[in-house]
Amino acid sequence: MSDDALYIHVTDQHGKRHTLEALEGFRVMEVIRDWGLDIKAECGGACACGTCHVYVGEDWTEKLYEPQDEEIDQLDVTFHVEDNSRLSCQLIMTPELNGLEVTLAPDTQRASVAA
Repeated sequence: MSDDALYIHVTDQHGKRHTLEALEGFRVMEVIRDWGLDIKAECGGACACGTCHVYVGEDWTEKLYEPQDEEIDQLDVTFHVEDNSRLSCQLIMTPELNGLEVTLAPDTQRASVAA
């Protein structure tokens, strides 16, 4: 791990904390997936499934940009959503996010829409 690298601290669904090296410009979802952690990310980052749902650490919620309408709409049909919920495919690594803390949601399957 290099001194100028970016890092994400991820707590998995079993409560184990992982420190992952990240590259600037990569989606948080990509970093988590590429390091082999258990994240579904079924749509590959298109903001179309909600299966990359994470909880952002309390100290980081104010440092993130506001979610766009597409992300808000997807979170509306995602299980276990909290005030600090975000889709990790919509979070792009920048130097300002170095040290970002997230927790993988316990179940990120999309809620079925009633007909």
